[in-house]
This record gives sequence, C-alpha cells and structure tokens, in this order.
Amino acid sequence: MDSLLTLPQQWMDALTLWMGEHAQLCAWFTTAVRFLFPVLALLILIRTIRSLLTVPCLPEVWAYLTLPNGAQEPLTHWENILGRGGNSDVILNYPVVSRQHAALIRAEDDTWTAYDLGSKGGVTVNGKPVEGQATVQYGDVLGIGGVETVLLPLSPEEKAQRRQRRKVDRPVSPWLGLVLLTVFQVLTALQLIISEGEGADVMIPLTFLCLTAVMWLYYLTLRVLRRVGFEMETIAFFLSTLSLAVTCSSNTPALFKQFLCVVLGLVLFLVLGIFLRELDRAKQIRWLMAAAAIGLLGLTALLAQVRYGAANWLTIGGVSVQPSEIAKICYIFAGAATLDRLFRKRNLGLFILLTGLCLGCLAYMSDFGTAAIFFVTFLVIAYLRSGDWATLALICGGGVFAVLTILSVKPYILNRFATWGHAWQNASVGSGYQQTRTMSAAASGGLVGVGPGEGWLHNVGAGDTDLVFGMLCEEWGLIIALLAVCSILTLAVFAVRACRAGRSSFYIIAACAATSMMVFQTCLNVFGAVDILPLTGVTFPFVSNGGTAMIASWGLLAFLKATDTRPNASFAIRLPSRREERKSARLAPRKTEEWEAEDEED
Repeated sequence: MDSLLTLPQQWMDALTLWMGEHAQLCAWFTTAVRFLFPVLALLILIRTIRSLLTVPCLPEVWAYLTLPNGAQEPLTHWENILGRGGNSDVILNYPVVSRQHAALIRAEDDTWTAYDLGSKGGVTVNGKPVEGQATVQYGDVLGIGGVETVLLPLSPEEKAQRRQRRKVDRPVSPWLGLVLLTVFQVLTALQLIISEGEGADVMIPLTFLCLTAVMWLYYLTLRVLRRVGFEMETIAFFLSTLSLAVTCSSNTPALFKQFLCVVLGLVLFLVLGIFLRELDRAKQIRWLMAAAAIGLLGLTALLAQVRYGAANWLTIGGVSVQPSEIAKICYIFAGAATLDRLFRKRNLGLFILLTGLCLGCLAYMSDFGTAAIFFVTFLVIAYLRSGDWATLALICGGGVFAVLTILSVKPYILNRFATWGHAWQNASVGSGYQQTRTMSAAASGGLVGVGPGEGWLHNVGAGDTDLVFGMLCEEWGLIIALLAVCSILTLAVFAVRACRAGRSSFYIIAACAATSMMVFQTCLNVFGAVDILPLTGVTFPFVSNGGTAMIASWGLLAFLKATDTRPNASFAIRLPSRREERKSARLAPRKTEEWEAEDEED
C-alpha cells in the first residue's frame, strides 16, 4: 500500500511546496471559495429539492370496483379499506355499510383477498359469506353489507395509457447537479490541502477522488438500467461530502475509513432497497429483525465500552462500532406492517413489548439520546398502526413516569438537564463548556464560514460528532449549515407526499418512521449544540464523523426510496421489460386530446 502511494505522495509534496511558495495566491483561493461554496450548494440543492417536491407522486391504479350505480372506483393501493367513513379508500355511503367495513388487499401476483373487519352487515363473495378472509377473482361480486360491487381489471390499453401518462412528469435530469457536486468536491479537497499546509496527506485528494468516482459510477450504472430520479442520492452525497470535510478537519487519518463507510452505506442502501421490492419477503423477516434489534442492543448493554457517559460502543477487531445505529434499521423493519396485520388484536401489543425491551437496553447503557429517538419513532409507528390517541396518551404518560424514575436513579443525567438553558453560566467548566464553544465558533463563521479546515472547534471534544452543526457554521457558514438541515427536512416532506400514493402500509409506515427518526435526530443534534435543547450526544445524519452512523443513515434512506412511486425513480420497484415497454407504446393513445377528455370524465 505504501509503495502505491509513493508517487502520489511525491506529487502532493510538490504541490504543497508550490503552495508554500505562493501563499498569497492560496489565501486568495480560500477567500474566493468561501463565497463560491454557498453558491454551488444552492445550485445543487435548490434544483434537487424543487424536483423532489414538485414532481407529483401520482397514484397507481391497480383495478376498479364497480358500484351499484355504475360508477367505477379506482383502487389506487395494494391495500384498500372499504367503508362508510371518510378515511376509507373506497367510500360506500350506504346505511348498511360500517365505517370500516372490509379490506381488499392485492398480492404481488395480482390476486386479491377480501377481509371482514368485524362489520355488522358482513362480507360476501359471489353470495358466499366471508369468514375472516376470502380470495376475490376479477369479475367476482363482492358484497359489502348487501351492497354488491364487482372487481374489474384494467384493460391492456388502459395500462399502457396510464404508463405513458405517468412519464410526462419526470424528475429533473441529474447531470447538471452531478457536475456541480463534482466541482464542489474538487474545490473542497484543494481547500483542505491548503489548510493542512506542508503536512497535507495524500489521502485527502485520493479520498475525494474515490468519492467522486463512486458517485459517477452509481449514477451511470442506474441510468443504463433506465432509472431516473436521483434527488435523494444527490442530497446524501452532498451531505457525505460535508462529512468527509469535517472528518478531515478533525481527524485526517480517519478520512479514508469514513469514505469506506459511505461506500458500505451505499451498498446497504442498494441491497435493502432491492430486498424491499418484494413485500411478502420483507414481511417474512419482521420477527428476525425484531430479534436482531433486541440482540444488538442487548449485546451492547453487556459488552460495550463507556464513552462520553454512555456504554454504546463495541470494539471488534480493533474497529469501534455502535450497534444501536444498525438497530434503528431493524426496529423500523419490525415496526412496519401491512394492512391485514393492522386489524389483528395483537397488532400493537407485541410492538410495545419490543419497544420496551429496546428502551430498557438503551436506559441501561445510559444512551438517553438514542432512547428518545426510539421513543419518538415508536409514537409515529404506533399512531400509523392504530390511530388511537388515547393509547398513545397513556404510553406517553408511562414514558414520563419512566424518565422521572431514571432521573432519580441516575442523578448525573439530571445534572445535564439542569445545565439546559444555562450553558453560559457554566462556560468555563462543566457541561456548558462544549456548548458555549460551539456557539462562539458558529457565530465566528458568519454566512460563508472561515473555510473548510480553517476552524478551531474540531479541537473541542465531540466537535465533529455531537457538535458538528457548530463546525458546519464555523467552517462552511450559516448558509450551508441551514441547507444541510433543510435537506433532511425535505426528505420528510417528500415522505408525506409519497405516502399518499403508497402501495402498501408497510412502505408508508417504514418511510414515515425512517424520516421522523432522521428529523428528530437532526433536531436533537442542532438544538442541543446551541443550548435550545439538552445536549444528548446524538449525531447529525450523513454529516457527523462516525462510520456506523453513516452506514445507518444510508440504510434509513432506503425505506424512503422504496416509497417513491414516480416512474422508474425507485430501484425498489421492478421495471417492465423493454419488450413490455414497446408493446405499451404501441397500445398507448397518441393524441393528447384523448387524455384531456379522460381527465374531464374522471
């Protein structure tokens, strides 16, 4: 390895020597890029965010349900609730129909199953009462409390027409953003070399070069596979670039390790997304994922080393890992559920038990920041699974009681809360030291920052992890720091929009849980660093220096990618073959007037 780096290191030595001889030119470069970085970031993210939030996530129509009055109600989800209530997917406004009367669920092989949701009027298929569940074929008469409906398939012509119409609104082309991000990465590497001076390591340019190569390889490969819609990945690569810069500023020897974790996270993102492609397969490993979450946290509680007051680190083969980050992915996998499971009596009970075990392990480890993230994610999943506010209120009351009990047992946690809002009163010693330094560094950065590698906050403990928002403000400026926060919030807004057209409640619950986890984690990191919230010791997704946290962030992004129903945008959705596309192109109507006429009829 050293021999391979000999020639690049010689080039690096020559470059740093030249920079030393032209110090004034390097100073001008630093001044120029300080103002250029926010412009590039705005060009990259505004275009990306606009595409992510404006391209419509159109609902997919899978079949029709013909009503007694002749109207045809489209079934736009794999899982549909039929009933009189306003929240039903198909509203049957008849007195004999219950508010949530039945569920009609599609399997991946295009077969349908009807479920009686405890209705008073009952459910029949071709006149035969449904005891629990029954298969429904196309053309069968589905009776809902005596109201007869008929399940009808889409015609081949309509399938082709709808596929063509969905291609009209396509995500923005990724190439301009990719070129701008490449320029951003090159300038970042040059600036970091300048900031390091004569001691610059050759791994700085090589690492950023590898990141750029991996990024281009990913985009080109998926474009060859006819994929579009890379906004989420663009955001993730942008934030990962900031992470490498932060790592280089604070701990240059760990730079290449952080890059390897970006690659491992990208691999997990792809594998998990492809695995989620088959819903039945994803459902089958829910229990395995629940056991994995408990196992990871339990093993950590027993064997972990104490760092920064929490026992949440394991050392394996000389490499430190944080299993609680991977447990987040397993927890969401276990918490997501399909509609047929949501109406079972044990729906929420087992998930509450899983959550209690996870929170118990985290409390034993004194990792209360992660415990808060798990609890908020639990509330999101529990609400989506039950919609029962009374149950959630009772659970929150129990959570408050548990927190008060823990504070009485572990008073040093109470001391940390006592500093909340009074950091400047403990600026020299105690828990206020880190936050006051963070706020001072953030203020010194202004709008454009002092330049990557030119700050001093990385000399403060946890400056590149728990306090990374302060490093962003100091070295990159308030504009880029807020853009990083806005990027995470954008993912959450997209999740809400995409879930309206989601195929299954499994994907909807998983996406909302993953984004709520990232958003709440970001809030704890940002507000904790500036003393708006207690400092809980959690990382900024994609940005903080930490291998396990980086891998977990990419894994969480896969749940959101799986809900993207835009045409060809998600690798979690299998594409039709080229032969099928050519056939649909022949069958699709060519005239826009026909589409407009159909819109008026709808």
